Amino acid sequence: MSNTPPLELWTWATPNGWKVSIMLEELIEAGIKLPDIDVRHVDIGNREQFSKAFTAISPNQKIPGLVDGDQTLMESCAILLYLAEKYPSPLLPQDASRWQVIQWLFWQAAGMGPTFGNKLSYTRYLADLPEEQKKHPLERFNNEAQRLLRVLNKQLEGKDYICGDNFTIADIACYPWVRGWKWSKIDITGHANVVAWVDRVRARPAVARGLEYGIPKEEVDHWKEDTKQRYANLGATIASNTSIASD
Repeated sequence: MSNTPPLELWTWATPNGWKVSIMLEELIEAGIKLPDIDVRHVDIGNREQFSKAFTAISPNQKIPGLVDGDQTLMESCAILLYLAEKYPSPLLPQDASRWQVIQWLFWQAAGMGPTFGNKLSYTRYLADLPEEQKKHPLERFNNEAQRLLRVLNKQLEGKDYICGDNFTIADIACYPWVRGWKWSKIDITGHANVVAWVDRVRARPAVARGLEYGIPKEEVDHWKEDTKQRYANLGATIASNTSIASD
């Protein structure tokens, strides 16, 4: 029996949560020997992200969080970088090209995540907001999402993955947000390289396993109607100004 403490992944079935579960599965797929993984589901519908236990790991009270011995980490992209540094693999090159990967990791954190997340909120979760009040943000975030997709589409020209022939943490960071384009109503079909990339990434066995964390296998790609409604209700609670003000 190993004396190495398990990695504790505190997560929920969301794009940011799937980043880390995909990362762990990709490391396993690459032959990296990881400690045991203890997956702890943080039910954000029941506001478990505000618990003392989770706040001690993630002071920002957002999933995911990671505990590795005495090390605790919050923020999905920071966790990706931490795991890539601790367990070297092609997911983060060790030569100068690593900075190509890191800059696209930051691009996702600074641009794609917030833009796609805001578009999703106004599209699905703010149902009680008058349509006139949603008109400008919907247009603004959709236009910015399309601009980001144009950037990504150009970057993917002649490449299998964002930074070249190898799948990296840049792809892991971006993919969970782009794959949900139908749910957020951000049309990717005009960006052929992006569409092909989404299909290519989804076909990876480790990605398939990573997407199964916290959701039934049969619903990974197509949610049932009650699941859609549950996520819509959950998103509405999280997106409300009252919820933010009371936290």
